Amino acid sequence: MTASNLQPGVPSAIGARCALSTKKRSRASRGFTLVEVIVVVAIIGILAAIAVPSYNEYVRRGQRAEARTVLLEAAQFMQRFYSANDRYDVARSGAAVALPAALQRAPASGAARYTISLSAVSTIAYTLQAAPTGSMSGDKCGTFTLTSVGRKDVSGASLSAADCWR
Repeated sequence: MTASNLQPGVPSAIGARCALSTKKRSRASRGFTLVEVIVVVAIIGILAAIAVPSYNEYVRRGQRAEARTVLLEAAQFMQRFYSANDRYDVARSGAAVALPAALQRAPASGAARYTISLSAVSTIAYTLQAAPTGSMSGDKCGTFTLTSVGRKDVSGASLSAADCWR
C-alpha cells in the first residue's frame, strides 16, 4: 500500500497493529487491579493467621525450657547447700537457706517470665516452683514444681506434667 492508496478515515494494517499494541501497553502499564490486590491481601492474611500463633507457641515453649533450666540449676544449688550443711533448711551458721538472685527468676536478664521460689523447706526436703509472670501469665503449663527427690510436676496447667516437662 502506498500513501496514494490510503483512503482518509480508514486505518492501514500497520496503523491498526500499532493502535492495538498501544492499547496492550497502556493496559499493562496501569498496574494491578483491585481484585488482584484483594487476592494477595487475603493470601497474606491466611498465612499470617497460621504463622503468628505457631511462632508465639514456639517462643513460649522456649521460655518454658528456660524456666525448667533455672529450676534444675536451683536444685543443684540446694544439693550443694545440703552437702555443705547436712540439711536443706538452715546453714551451719544458723542462716536460713535462700536462693541466689540469679536463680530467683527466669530469664536471669530482661523481663521476668517466671518467678522461682523455694517452699516447703525442711531438714530433709524442699520444693522449688517456677510460677509464670508477665507475658507467660496464663500459660498452658502453669507453675512448674520440682522436689528434692526429683519429682517433676505442674499445677494450674491444661497439659500433663509429662508434656510440660518435655
